[in-house]
Amino acid sequence: MTEVTQPALTIDALGKKCPIPIIMLAAQINDVPLNGVVAVLADDPAAYTDVPAWCRLKSHRHVGSYELPEGGWAIHVRRNY
Repeated sequence: MTEVTQPALTIDALGKKCPIPIIMLAAQINDVPLNGVVAVLADDPAAYTDVPAWCRLKSHRHVGSYELPEGGWAIHVRRNY
């Protein structure tokens, strides 16, 4: 994975169960500029698969999922529209 972009927005959904991280992402993705990256911090294993699936469903781009040292992931989503 070569494309690591500094997120324009970080959503802290650590400790929250799905679908809360998705709801938070959907509510805030329009707060970043077009092509901006949102990092969703999540430790619910469902979020690891649900956020990329949401990206496909909504035509946004799943940039990558990066393990956090304290557990969980930073799931990067690029806003496409």
